[in-house]
Amino acid sequence: MTSAPATPADHVTVRVPAKVNVQLAVGPPRPDGFHDLANVFLAVGLYDEVTATRAGGLELTCSGPDASLVPLDGSNLAARAAVRLAAHHNLRPDVRLHISKDIPVAGGMAGGSADAAGALLACDALWGTATPREELLAICAELGSDVPFPLVGGAALGEGRGERLTPLPVGGAFHWVFATADGGLSTPAVYREFDRLTGGRAPEPAPSAELLAALDAGDATALAAALSNDLQPAALSLRPSLRETLDAGTGAGALAALVSGSGPTCAFLAADADAAELIAKALAASGTCRTARVAASPARGAEVLP
Repeated sequence: MTSAPATPADHVTVRVPAKVNVQLAVGPPRPDGFHDLANVFLAVGLYDEVTATRAGGLELTCSGPDASLVPLDGSNLAARAAVRLAAHHNLRPDVRLHISKDIPVAGGMAGGSADAAGALLACDALWGTATPREELLAICAELGSDVPFPLVGGAALGEGRGERLTPLPVGGAFHWVFATADGGLSTPAVYREFDRLTGGRAPEPAPSAELLAALDAGDATALAAALSNDLQPAALSLRPSLRETLDAGTGAGALAALVSGSGPTCAFLAADADAAELIAKALAASGTCRTARVAASPARGAEVLP
C-alpha cells in the first residue's frame, strides 16, 4: 500500500446530519438475520462534524456531549470507514479523525452512521481520491444499513436493510423536537424484542402512500397522522419510561410523537418553529427526558465545509 498523494489542504471538515425515521416498517427476520424494511428517512438539522487531518497512522478523537461514550478504537464506524476507503484505493489509512458530536449518542438518530459517512467524505477529499458517488454509497452500505442516508440527506425511502435509497420529494419544512434519554438502547436488542413480540411473523413492509404524499405536500398535519415506527412497541417494552416522555410531548402540543428508530430518543412533530420551542421547554421541565432539542428538516446530506 502507498501513501495518499499530497493535496493543498492538510485537513478537511465535513458536516453530516442526524436522521429521523418518519416511517419504519419492519418485516420478519431474514435467513441472514437482517429484516427487510420500508424505512422513510428524513435528515434533520442536528449535526456532527468530522475532521480528517494528515497523520502517520490511524488516530481517532472525539469531543462534545457524551463523547466519553464513543469508542475510540477500530470498532468505531468512522475509523472503519477510513480503513475501508483506504483499502479501496490501495492506500494506508494515515489519518487523524476528530468527531465533534452534537447528534445524540446511541439515540436512534444514526449518529454513528453519520460519522462514518462524514469520515468517508472527509478522507476522500483529504486524500484526493475522487471516489465516484456510487462507490462511496456502496462502501457506506458495506459499513451499515443506516450509513448511506447521511451521505445523501434530504428525504429517502430505504429498502432492503435500509441501504437501498430512493430520494423523495419534500414540499416544505417540518419542525421537530428530540427528547434524549439517559443511556442508550441496543439496536440488536430492540430487533430481538420486535421478533419476540411479533412471533417472527411480521408482514412484509411497504411504504405508506399517505405518508409519502404528506412529505411531498409539506403538510405537517397530514404527516403527523401518518407517522409510524414498527420498532416502537419493542423499544417501549425494553424502556417503559419512554411512554412518559411521549405523553409529555403530546400534552405540550406536539402534533404527533414517536420513538426515533430503535430509540431511546423520542421525536415530536410540531406545527411550526414557535410551537417546537414551546414543546421543547415543556419537555425540559417535565423531568421525563435528559435534554430537548429543536431541529428542522429536511437537511442537506454530508458536505465539506469551507
